[in-house]
Amino acid sequence: EYKLTYYTPEYETKDTDILAAFRVTPQPGVPPEEAGAAVAAESSTGTWTTVWTDGL
Repeated sequence: EYKLTYYTPEYETKDTDILAAFRVTPQPGVPPEEAGAAVAAESSTGTWTTVWTDGL
């Protein structure tokens, strides 16, 4: 399932992990795990790319 790509409840955090909290209200009929997985997928998109700005 799609949610299993991003939803891993058995994962144990490490000291080097950065944690973020999101408030999610799933649409009717959408399981909370599926909605949370969709948020995780969106927030991880492009994390492998180089980030830069002209403002620094």
